[in-house]
Amino acid sequence: MIREVYITETNCITPIGFDVATNIKNIIGGVSGIQLHQNTELMKMPFYASIINDEAINLAFAKITSAENYTRLEKIMILAMQPIVEKSNLDERTGFILSTTKGNITALLNPSSDNFQNAHLSQLAKNVADFFGFKTEPIVISNACVSGILAVSVAKRLIQSEMFDNIYIVSGDEVSEFVLSGFNSFQAMSDSPCRPYSKNRNGVTLGEATAAVLLSSNKENAKVKIIGDGSINDANHISGPSRTGEGLFRSIESALTEAKINANQIDYISAHGTATSFNDEMEAIAFNRLGLENVPVNSLKGYYGHTLGASGLLETVIGIESVLENKLFVSMGFDEIGVSQSINIIEKNEDKEMNYFLKTASGFGGCNTAILFEKVK
Repeated sequence: MIREVYITETNCITPIGFDVATNIKNIIGGVSGIQLHQNTELMKMPFYASIINDEAINLAFAKITSAENYTRLEKIMILAMQPIVEKSNLDERTGFILSTTKGNITALLNPSSDNFQNAHLSQLAKNVADFFGFKTEPIVISNACVSGILAVSVAKRLIQSEMFDNIYIVSGDEVSEFVLSGFNSFQAMSDSPCRPYSKNRNGVTLGEATAAVLLSSNKENAKVKIIGDGSINDANHISGPSRTGEGLFRSIESALTEAKINANQIDYISAHGTATSFNDEMEAIAFNRLGLENVPVNSLKGYYGHTLGASGLLETVIGIESVLENKLFVSMGFDEIGVSQSINIIEKNEDKEMNYFLKTASGFGGCNTAILFEKVK
């Protein structure tokens, strides 16, 4: 019999809150972390982004340790994990996965620095793992913008294979000069806060965050059960998604097959929704191919921007709360439908009884991941 896998603990650190409850309160209140920034060290021209306050990070970190030899990204990853790890028994049956796209890439700015080695993702994972005293070797997942949600899929399968009983996941990325210049070179950055799925959308807004969850084979204190997953790479283009949504279509189809539920049983979709013209169109096509056009869908990018490797896990954490509270959150920034296929964008906060929700993500290189969750009653 295949082991059941649950998510039992969650946390997140974002510009609109340093815990889940504060993030949910601000989402309901229509508070976005996206602001206009004029930081010439990051970008010569003004830009919109969702960035965590440095002073808030340092104050929160000082409350849990006096150590100073951690990078900014390591601090917010540790802050995300600390509340869900502090009382745990980290034995040989407990795994640790770190997911990110760029990690400590700012360490490359000074090759002569002692911190240069921190640019290696394995070193980042080791630094975070050693802080908490994990007894197992950390695992790194870095697969573009599906990294955060793909880590959940990998952890689920490792638990089902009985390699571990529990696995902690932390996902995170920062807004850096490298990331900003990269998206700007694609001419993909919006000159205003992003508007996923909207007719007037004109690009992505970047953001930063960390999120942490605990997956377990133990149902005690479980929030949701992971009932199906799929991850398909359609290898369409180095940066552009498939015009037919093939990889996302097959990923969701695979998750549905494993979960043994029909598409019409899904109550809510937390989509990728980057507000780029090609991504949003691709998702709309994939959802329609699966008969999901009437399922309520939102993108949380209007609150957080695109947090890269953190986005899939952060949005899973918020999606879990949405289902537990039976409340659909408005897709911030949406105005008028701007995709060719009809989809049911959530236009206001509303109550809805929910049991199943779908989280999807897509990224550069044609990667796609979909996971289905069932509320534990």
